[in-house]
Amino acid sequence: MDLSWTQWGVSLLQIIWIDLLLSGDNAVVIALACRSLPTHQRRVGILLGAGTAIALRILFAVIVSYLLAVPFLKLVGGLLLFWIALKLISSDEAESHEVEASTSLWKAVRTIAIADAVMSFDNVIAIVGASHGNNWLFVIGLLLTIPMIIFGSSMLMVLIERFPVFVWAGAALLGWIAGEMLLSDPIVLTTLAEQAPSLVRPFPADPAGVGLRVIAPLHYGAAVIGAAIVVLLGLVMTRRQKRELASS
Repeated sequence: MDLSWTQWGVSLLQIIWIDLLLSGDNAVVIALACRSLPTHQRRVGILLGAGTAIALRILFAVIVSYLLAVPFLKLVGGLLLFWIALKLISSDEAESHEVEASTSLWKAVRTIAIADAVMSFDNVIAIVGASHGNNWLFVIGLLLTIPMIIFGSSMLMVLIERFPVFVWAGAALLGWIAGEMLLSDPIVLTTLAEQAPSLVRPFPADPAGVGLRVIAPLHYGAAVIGAAIVVLLGLVMTRRQKRELASS
C-alpha cells in the first residue's frame, strides 16, 4: 500500500509508540529467562532474546492476516503461556544456578522465543493496523524499538535480583495475557455469540474477521483469573518442591 510521506511519518510514530507500550511484556520475559545466567552471559542472553522478539514480530507481520482467523490457535497459545509462566516460577525455586553456561544460555533463549511467539501473535495486530499493510514501515518501526527492549530487560533483571517477588509478578503477567488470549480466539467468540450474545459486542475492526469481542468485564475478569491461576498453581508447586527437598 502506497503512503504519502506525511502518512508514512505519522504511521511510523504510531508504530514506535505502540511497540514501546507493548515491549514491556518482552522485557519481562527476557529478564525472567536470563536471571539465572552467569553475569558474563546475561548481556548475550538479552541481545539474543531481544533479537528473537523483534524477528518474531516481523515474521508475524507477514503471516498474521492468515493466522488470526484460524480457530483454536489462540487457545493453544494461551495454554502454552500458562505453562511458560509456571515453568519460570518452578525454575526460580528449584533449578540449580550451576547448570553448564552454554546450556543455560540456550535454554533462556528458547524460553524467550516460545513466550514471545505467543505474545507477539497477539500484540502484533495493533502494529500491523498502524502500518496500513506496509511491511517496510513495520520492520523499521520495530528495529527502532530494540534499544528500549534491551534497556527494559536489563533494568528488570536488576529489580528481580533485589526483589524476587518480581519473578512472581512477571509470571502473573503472563497468566494475565493468557487469560485475555483465551477469550479472543475466533471459536470462543463465535460460540459466545451463539450461546450467550449478551457477553459479546460488535467489533468491526477485528483482524480475525469475526467482528466480535467480549464485553470489558468478562475480558478483564478472564485476565485476573489467568493471573490468579498462575500464582495459586505456582504456590502449590513450590511448596511441593520444598517438601521434596526437605525429605531428601
